[in-house]
Amino acid sequence: MNCINHDRRMLLKLGTSLAATALPLPALSQSNAPANQLLMRAIPRTGEKLSVVGLGTQFVLDIGNDLDKRAIRINVIRTLLDGGASVIDTAPSYGPAEATLGSLLEEMKARDRVFLSTKFRAPGRDGAIAETRESLKKLRTDKLQLLLRHNIGFVSRAEASEHLAVVRDWKAQGICRYIGVTHSQDQDKANDRLIEMLKTEKLDFIQINYSIAERSVEEKLLAVAADTGTAVMCNLPFARGALFRAVQGKRSEEHTSELQSHSDLVCRLLLEK
Repeated sequence: MNCINHDRRMLLKLGTSLAATALPLPALSQSNAPANQLLMRAIPRTGEKLSVVGLGTQFVLDIGNDLDKRAIRINVIRTLLDGGASVIDTAPSYGPAEATLGSLLEEMKARDRVFLSTKFRAPGRDGAIAETRESLKKLRTDKLQLLLRHNIGFVSRAEASEHLAVVRDWKAQGICRYIGVTHSQDQDKANDRLIEMLKTEKLDFIQINYSIAERSVEEKLLAVAADTGTAVMCNLPFARGALFRAVQGKRSEEHTSELQSHSDLVCRLLLEK
């Protein structure tokens, strides 16, 4: 098997958890950059630029001590970083992902090249602090680029307020550079609450589900994020694989040679259904 093609396929697979960062998101369709040039966007609060693609870690780092699988993941991360991207997103709820990622980055001596994002969701102030400290230990680092309160859309306002106070404290101490929230379950039911937070809390980032299979955030949330200067991270760009399953075994009858990526092909096949 061709090693380069193998790594490209693995990068596509590993990257399906996280597709876009550092918006305002509507600008994604307005770039005049050459097709082979990595798109970059500025974080609204600071102007720091990030690539619009990043790497998710759920499931794909459940590899134990398998040396061959570790080597493949190292090649994928190296491809990502050498290509100019830097965002890697993880969470304590992703099983062994944090510990595996921390080990891989240490082996690669690549921690300083990564925009590292993780999350917490343990209840209470003490629970949040303990969970984040454990994440830092597993990731083998003392600082994060981004700390997110995970799946905040359905928690009580009191707990949300308590947890946002925690992340602000950590940001003030320099433990994380940016703060934000995420939601990935029943996205459409959580949007109103998330919009409320965007308007009342000064968040640096929000991570939400967004793909051609899940578009509820287009109705209002994305516009509010842009208005409030909040960077958007798009999660589940292929809808947990549903988009691939929808076109499995199908062929695009025309213009296939003009498509620039696997994603282009999936989109065309879906439109032809």
